[in-house]
Amino acid sequence: MKKALRIGAATIAIATVATVGAVFNNTGHTGDSDFAVSPYVQTAVLKQGATGGEVKELQRRLKQWGYYSGAVDGVYGPQTVKAVKYFQQKNGLVADGIAGKSTFAALGMNDSVRALENQSSSNSSSSNYTSSDLYLLAKTIYAEARGESYTGQVAVGAVILNRVKSSAFPNTIAGVVYQKDAFTAVTDGQINLSPDKTAMNAAQDALNGWDPTYGCIYYYNPAVATSSWIFSRKTVTTIGKHVFAI
Repeated sequence: MKKALRIGAATIAIATVATVGAVFNNTGHTGDSDFAVSPYVQTAVLKQGATGGEVKELQRRLKQWGYYSGAVDGVYGPQTVKAVKYFQQKNGLVADGIAGKSTFAALGMNDSVRALENQSSSNSSSSNYTSSDLYLLAKTIYAEARGESYTGQVAVGAVILNRVKSSAFPNTIAGVVYQKDAFTAVTDGQINLSPDKTAMNAAQDALNGWDPTYGCIYYYNPAVATSSWIFSRKTVTTIGKHVFAI
């Protein structure tokens, strides 16, 4: 990505067409096939019957610390409930077998804590965006960061939304994305590729308030960036190949 400069784009990959309506899911990614491409973070408390990567991470941590002896399979079954209750009892928490903010914090699942903190404040702001906004955000994420980790893709979406909130940029997603010379993907046409499910989920998570960049409004790949101006920006974090800055 670039502002008043061009930063090299990733090699064009075969686009996978995704159905917009099928991925409007505020509870995260629950299919087994998502484990390899998505982080464990969802946006809800976990209880019996839940499935997905976040459950798997919960089980992994409980097992590592000796509270759980079952399979790390991403299924919140009776054994997981029992292990959570045991952990909660030992750590002075309400032993209800439900993993919420306090349990996540005690387990060191800080991203899950932040996701829950953001959920209540971001649900109303997310409703300010349309399905077209979501789709355009997903298209931009796919075009700019489909080779990055899931967190890296959410981060790109977060930067776009941070720009929308900033008085220094247009106040709509379309305005930010199509601002002159702002995104290489718009310049080279990759913005027209169809986003896949992962990009759609990343866009929804960004709209729900997850910001792995902590408020950044720039990102770039230092391996291909050529302008001294972008290197002068204050770096906040690095995710994959992208440096995120303010």
